[in-house]
Amino acid sequence: MSHRILTRLAAAFVAGLLVSPLPALASSGPAHGAVPQARTGWEPRPATYPNTVKQTDLAIPMSDGTVLRGDLELPADADGHAIDKRFPVIVTITAYNKSSGGLSGGLTGGNPSYLVQRGYAQLTVDARGTGSSEGTWAAFDKREDQDAGEIVEWAHSRQRPWSNGRIGMSGPSYLGISQIFAAGARPAGLRAIFPQVPAYDVYRDVVASGGAIDVGFIPLWLGLVTGTGIIPPAVTATDPESGFGALLDHLTAAATFTVPLMLEAVTGGDAAYDGEFYRDRSPERVINRVQVPTFLVGGEFDIFQRGTPLLFENLQSRGVPVKMIIGPWNHLEGSSAADIDQAGYGSLGELQLRWFDRYVRGVPDPTLDADIAPLTYYEQGSGDWTQAKRWMGDQHAEQFRLTGSAAAGGGIGLLTRGRTVDGRAYVPPVPVSGLCTRSASQWTAGVPQALLADLPCWTDNGPNDKTGVVFQTDPLTEPLRLRGPINARLYTSSPSGDGMLSVSVSDVAPDGTVTRLTGGWQVISHRALDKGRTRFLDGKIVQPYHPFTRAAKKPLGAGEIAPIDVEVFPTAARIAPGHRLRVAIQAFDVPHLLPNATDLPRALTVLKIFTGPDHPSVLTVPAL
Repeated sequence: MSHRILTRLAAAFVAGLLVSPLPALASSGPAHGAVPQARTGWEPRPATYPNTVKQTDLAIPMSDGTVLRGDLELPADADGHAIDKRFPVIVTITAYNKSSGGLSGGLTGGNPSYLVQRGYAQLTVDARGTGSSEGTWAAFDKREDQDAGEIVEWAHSRQRPWSNGRIGMSGPSYLGISQIFAAGARPAGLRAIFPQVPAYDVYRDVVASGGAIDVGFIPLWLGLVTGTGIIPPAVTATDPESGFGALLDHLTAAATFTVPLMLEAVTGGDAAYDGEFYRDRSPERVINRVQVPTFLVGGEFDIFQRGTPLLFENLQSRGVPVKMIIGPWNHLEGSSAADIDQAGYGSLGELQLRWFDRYVRGVPDPTLDADIAPLTYYEQGSGDWTQAKRWMGDQHAEQFRLTGSAAAGGGIGLLTRGRTVDGRAYVPPVPVSGLCTRSASQWTAGVPQALLADLPCWTDNGPNDKTGVVFQTDPLTEPLRLRGPINARLYTSSPSGDGMLSVSVSDVAPDGTVTRLTGGWQVISHRALDKGRTRFLDGKIVQPYHPFTRAAKKPLGAGEIAPIDVEVFPTAARIAPGHRLRVAIQAFDVPHLLPNATDLPRALTVLKIFTGPDHPSVLTVPAL
């Protein structure tokens, strides 16, 4: 993939970011359900300072001599003069060029001036090899992770006349992941973090869901970093030597890291498999070291839909103060958090103010835990914002068995809690499956739906389901509530020995509208199961863990039928009486996933799904 193509992809992503405002998803918004009553135990304090003022491109030296650059926003008086005082500091680390105007603003969450006018300093730093910072970008390699801790300690130092040594961190996506790595380094002064839409395991969360390569979001993201990285650094105007040196570093990274990485992945090289490269870049590697209070924001249609709840569970299990809000948001919506007030606790700025006042400034807030539940999530179907003490632990495994036969194009099979009969379903290889679905928008960060908001396929998965096979329940007589990860175990054979199962779980309304709740994917040759890392509920698998290594990869033999456990990403939903639960199975999900070049010929094959007592294909959900 050429550098020009990556830059064009970046431009397309930027176009999506700059449209306004993003349309609400069909299931979102207070009109679709109850919003919690506004909390009365706390009120946001008014602005202390009338203005803010910015200092640009401060030099932040790292331990290896590389100089990073940061912009500092300080409280100011009515004349725009900086207040001569030490403040707590909120640090944000971005890979999207802090000086790139509207683009950078669209990817940094809320407006920092809200906190700055209330007595915080805001330090926004270009990550190594991006923006005005020197060095070579390598996407969360261990050196960049070390930088995150060093940046915090630099801001903590008494040598900064504007810092009182108390540090918080904020920001979404890449900026959220940076917070996890910084907190894992346990730098002096860091008191609390507020990551929006962060990852846990980058390979399973987004790079290669189910073992197929993400060709939707990953090229856009790499193109975005590369595209903003080749903008001449802003520091060039005041320090030409540093600026031109940084630009040369950025161009080198595009040629030696970004493009080779994509080529290696799509051609079936080592980057197509899980291993040290992705483990080093996953917050999972350091989350056990995070001790500071953490407020997480996630999205049910986010690219890190899988990972954010896993961070929450880890922190909560170790007694770290943690909250999580999950809304009906894609990646752009979760990054902006413009609708987070629908959860009932106030705007993003108000939530951050309360969190940082409590844990960074150290101001007592005796009603914080009573006012804000550990977990607040949007329930699809009912449209209610619901609170819980934990993500998993209240559920029981409920199984819906696939029975009888189904046919592509409309011959619908049955999902049942009862007895099953033998059946077959042939899944054709339709390379446009997924093209106009909620999945297509989700895995391109929400850009297509932002640009083409009126397309009915974003809210009705029915047409896409006809490109594969469908099994669904009879109309439910009682509501079905579920929350958490789902497993689809499908007994499958393949003439080529390989292929991909793309599974969607949906709510079918009485009028036939098919609302996709979530989805999952699994390459057949990557079916090996690591039972030690697989999650069970009542003895049933609800979250399979596959190694996705080259060594574990094994095609099916001729005529072999094997159970394939498909990890269906977590969600929360209520399926009402009269509605049906549906599982649909396709062989492709574009533009989200494609097999790498070496696997593509074997993916163009008809998959055969088996049902019945001898081949107990089953959907297991975490029911409440």
